[in-house]
Amino acid sequence: MFKNLYAIFIFFIFISIYYAGSFTRIPFADCVGFVHSVEIGEYKTVATAITHILYVNTAIFIKNITGLDAIATSRLLIIGSAAATVSVIYLTVKSITKIEWVSITTAFVFGFSFSFWRNAEIVEVYTYNSLWISLFFFSMVKTFTEHKKNYIILSGLFLGISLWLHIQNILMIPSLFLFLYYFRTEKKYAYTSLIIFLILFLLITVLNVAQGLPLNSPYTSEGAHWIQDTFKKTPKQYLLDFVQSIGYLIYNFNLFIFFGIIGMIALYRINKKMFFVFFTAAVCVYGFSTFYAVSDNYVFFIPFNMIFALSIGYGLALPKYAPLKKFSWICLLIPLGYYASYKTAFLTEKGRSFHEAKKYKGGLDYYLVPWMNNNVGILDFIIEKKKSPDPMHWMLNGANEYIELMKSKGYTDEELKKL
Repeated sequence: MFKNLYAIFIFFIFISIYYAGSFTRIPFADCVGFVHSVEIGEYKTVATAITHILYVNTAIFIKNITGLDAIATSRLLIIGSAAATVSVIYLTVKSITKIEWVSITTAFVFGFSFSFWRNAEIVEVYTYNSLWISLFFFSMVKTFTEHKKNYIILSGLFLGISLWLHIQNILMIPSLFLFLYYFRTEKKYAYTSLIIFLILFLLITVLNVAQGLPLNSPYTSEGAHWIQDTFKKTPKQYLLDFVQSIGYLIYNFNLFIFFGIIGMIALYRINKKMFFVFFTAAVCVYGFSTFYAVSDNYVFFIPFNMIFALSIGYGLALPKYAPLKKFSWICLLIPLGYYASYKTAFLTEKGRSFHEAKKYKGGLDYYLVPWMNNNVGILDFIIEKKKSPDPMHWMLNGANEYIELMKSKGYTDEELKKL
């Protein structure tokens, strides 16, 4: 009866943490565009790489049934799905290791990881996307560890649903196919899973084509050249991208990286099939995220970070590390690490210069700590006609449209600057 009680506790702990650190004003990046779409309240009917149809439509649905405004609705969806994802990570590690303290520790390590925590504090698609991806991973693990055949079907369902949130998830299709191949003897379940996935996948294209869009529309970004730019980099730039990706990994998982590496090695030795399923997903996601030519590519690592967190749990569960149970509380100090990095950066000339250069959106506060309360808001930036040293035309267009919409509803400039 109480076997999932810890998952419930973890959910409420992290929903409280994420709510406490949630944005005070609409942040920069794509946040205002999402808020604008939810405020308009018109359900999306096309699914391109940047519309995130399921995210926007879910937020609009919640807004309609709760009566909350667009900002409060977005906050509820983001922090709710983020906290639920951390609970699913706990349940997944519990299914793999059967060890309570390891599962709880891993959940906190992932819940405090910078990239995920940051996206739980702003208006973005990634925590809602993470929830469906975590359920996909959970289903595959349950199949491997507990031989529950219904989870074979759910794996295809969850990955198929996730494509309607973010088309990046096509990178995990090879992992699903390998998983279904390993369980091909369970024909009824494997074929059902594959059919459900393919229907959900193909329906995206059918939806767009029915409205006159081209076949490749689910993978396009309306004039953006990110994919083309990815292949135009010099060898030095590719190398720097790889070094940066290692930096992201270190900042997200600090000393727990050791257990992630040990966990991968141990899984390979003990359960090669499960290893190759997750390794396939990890390599595809990590490779794409590392070299994709966008400034905020750190967000694309989140599915990989989830896999790495599971590996951390597997590493911690090895018998020789059992004495570490008494030190597992150290994961609670992870937030202090971010704060220490933030303070240390101010001690350097380069850190202070960077803070001044990026002060228009919060400086080092924006880049080194995940919580976003008392943040600089994009609406205040625009209304005050401030200047940015970085290109941000796509933000400005969405923000100006949102400002016009809210002014038509009676909001003044002073009221908008507080949003």
